[in-house]
Amino acid sequence: MSSEERLFAIHLPQFEGPFDLLLFFIERDELDIHDIPIASITREFLEYIHAMTDLNIEVASEFILVAATLMKIKARMLLPRIEVDESGNEIDPRQDLVERLLIYKSFKETTEILSTREDERKMIERRGNVQQELAMMAADNSHAEELNNLTMFKLLTTFEKVMSQFKAEANKPVHKVVQYAYTIEGQRIFVRDLLTTKSEVPFVDILIQCKNRLHAIFTFLAILELLQEHLIKLILGEGMNNFWLCSN
Repeated sequence: MSSEERLFAIHLPQFEGPFDLLLFFIERDELDIHDIPIASITREFLEYIHAMTDLNIEVASEFILVAATLMKIKARMLLPRIEVDESGNEIDPRQDLVERLLIYKSFKETTEILSTREDERKMIERRGNVQQELAMMAADNSHAEELNNLTMFKLLTTFEKVMSQFKAEANKPVHKVVQYAYTIEGQRIFVRDLLTTKSEVPFVDILIQCKNRLHAIFTFLAILELLQEHLIKLILGEGMNNFWLCSN
């Protein structure tokens, strides 16, 4: 494109959507929104879309949909047959479009009012951090008032609260993690080594060799694992609760 051609570049006004464009035509020509001249509005709407296409501007699907709707309404109005509702009243093909335009116009006016108020609020010069200053003033005044009204009763009450906190901290349960001197794997080795020296060992004799209750628990768990893995077996002896352990 040459420099002379660039001097005659056309700039189309930007609209937020197809309804914004329709309202522009209606307000510009001072038309009655309840009695829209579909033929002229459709022609201008299509001219705008064609101009966008000529300038290689991507036409949004919303504009194409409204253009199709306008042409559909225009075709229905040209038909000789008149559509009526259940009550026999004539149906205006433009009714749905008019209702949507009125709703859009209402939202647009509300948005403009809110935008104006936002601009007005931005022009207001606010004072410093009011909440922080009020909090500091309240703290200063409360300290001065507290010193003026200080009594022995208040001192004793505060002292008792502090003592209660000390007592609560002292009685707070303390959890300690203890590393046991026994492991199941270690007791497994102990039991299997014992059974290599003796073919059979009474179950009670193995537990009697344990140093404490915790040692006995680890030994018992080790015996259960060995039995489950069929590395040792349990033999029932004579009498009550007479068990013997031997290698499998």
